[in-house]
Order: sequence, then C-alpha cells, then structure tokens
Amino acid sequence: MSNTPASQKTWDELLEEGMGPTQEAFLDLVGKTKESKNYCPEVVWGNLQTPDYVRAMLRLVVNFFETPDDVEDGVRARTARAELIGKGGRTYHVLLCQEALRKNIGGADVMRGQLNRLLESFELPGLTLGVIPDRSLLAVFPGHSFGIFDGKRVEIELFGDCPTRTDQQQIDRYQKAFGLLEQSAVYGEDAKAIVRAELAALD
Repeated sequence: MSNTPASQKTWDELLEEGMGPTQEAFLDLVGKTKESKNYCPEVVWGNLQTPDYVRAMLRLVVNFFETPDDVEDGVRARTARAELIGKGGRTYHVLLCQEALRKNIGGADVMRGQLNRLLESFELPGLTLGVIPDRSLLAVFPGHSFGIFDGKRVEIELFGDCPTRTDQQQIDRYQKAFGLLEQSAVYGEDAKAIVRAELAALD
C-alpha cells in the first residue's frame, strides 16, 4: 500500500484501495466546502442517497472496477455527507435530470425509498434542489456529472477516470454550463410533482 497521504492521492489511486478510502476522502472534501454546485444527469446526488441506494451503487462500482470489496465502509462514509447539510453555513445547489429519478439502481424497493427521501429533502436548510424535466428545452448539451466546490475546484465523474480541475478556465467553463443547465430546471412544487410522478410509476 502506498504511503502517500490520502489528501495527495488521485481519485483513481484511492479507488484502487476500495470504497472506504475513496468515500472518506470525498467526505473530507465535502466537509471543507462551504458552497457547492452539483449536476447529476444520471443518478441521485450522493449527499441525498439512502444507505440502500448507496449500497447498490457502490456494488456496481466494485464489480465494474474490480476494486477491494469494502462496500459497507463506503456506505458509512457516503451517507455521512448528509449530516453536513444545514450545518456550518454550507449551501448546496443541486440539479438532477428527471432521468436520474428513473434509473433503476437496486430495484423498485430501493428506488421507492430513494424517491421518498428526495421528497423530504426539498425542505432541508441550505439546499436548493432543482429537477430538469425530460422535455425541458436545453440551453446547453447535457454532458456528464460534475461538482463545483467553493468555485475553486471541479470534480468530474466518468467511466475512465474521475479528473479534478483547478485551473480557472475550466472552472469558468463548468460554472457557465451549470448556469445554462439551471435555466432548464424547475423548483419547489413543480420539482416535487416530478418526483411524485416517478414514485407513482413504481407502483
């Protein structure tokens, strides 16, 4: 095992060690961040995932990357992110595509619990949660999942790797993308209605 501190390792290096180290490192990043913007076109945002949803997601990751099987360690670290919401003056602006609400992660029961969790999350302090409807006119191409942390760092999620961007040009580009995606989102009761519709479709 490498002696390099976790804070200096890339996500790919952490991934080789397992879900526990990877999720602990991300929890540390989230804990140090005061303002984040997150775009999730395919799956529910990590900070709002239920333990069952996380467990199913991380099982898929372990199977795909063939990493050490420490899923439960990863579940504990990822779900701990939710405890930071509403604390320390942190703010979160999250955009979910409607598709993320219907991607079947873990089966109908897991998705039912996850969608109910989302409905509760609209009232969380410091959280602005928007949904981009399937038929909403887009001002930019959909792209991939990303998070912007304190306007200084962008984390990107891809199959091949999970690059980090800290140069201002790239940060500005992702800020622009988020702003354009935000134009297509709905909030409040309109967003809740979409979640309720997807929940009803499971019955």
